[in-house]
Amino acid sequence: MTYLNLMNNVLRRLREEETTSVTSTTYVKMVGDFINDAKTLVSQAADWSALRETLIIPTTASDNTYSLTGGADNIKVMSMINDTSNLFMDYRTKDWFNERLYIGSAVEGAPQFYTYNGLDSNGDTQILVGPTPDGEYNLRVDTVKRQGDLSANADVLLIPAQPVIHLAVALLTRERGESGGTSTAEYFTIANQYLSDAIAIDAAKHPEEMVFRTI
Repeated sequence: MTYLNLMNNVLRRLREEETTSVTSTTYVKMVGDFINDAKTLVSQAADWSALRETLIIPTTASDNTYSLTGGADNIKVMSMINDTSNLFMDYRTKDWFNERLYIGSAVEGAPQFYTYNGLDSNGDTQILVGPTPDGEYNLRVDTVKRQGDLSANADVLLIPAQPVIHLAVALLTRERGESGGTSTAEYFTIANQYLSDAIAIDAAKHPEEMVFRTI
């Protein structure tokens, strides 16, 4: 669903006139702010299938820091594979890396471990891999990349639309203090039900993530 479609879905539920542009009036722009607030809340509520993306990162010798391009600071690594060496890479803490880089004897080789390492100059999340690569290895990183704010009419929402629409209506109803017969609390209940149902449907696509395994 496009941003303009979302906007008009919300406006109709607020008994407002539809618009042909998401920036047509100050009020419409405010509605857009609440739609993006709702989108952010829904986006962070689950590891949505539609937000999953595999990044391919080629390493270079003696460089152990790489960026998850386009993910900003709101990205999650689901798993990482050293595709060249055919092995899954394991997460380790920053202290674990510090001990091997600055206290122990640092070695180079095929990357087997990773950790998060702040942001780069573009605001994208960085990862630290170890051992420091001794050559080129292709790393396959399965991620969940949260969608940025919608801004243009044709911007497409990637996550389920109904929870976003109804949560935006609930937020806007609370902001303006009236809803034409339905209480704000009821709107939030409706939005939560849509969100719960959407999460359940999406989670069924990844049943293995719902199973607890002992080691």
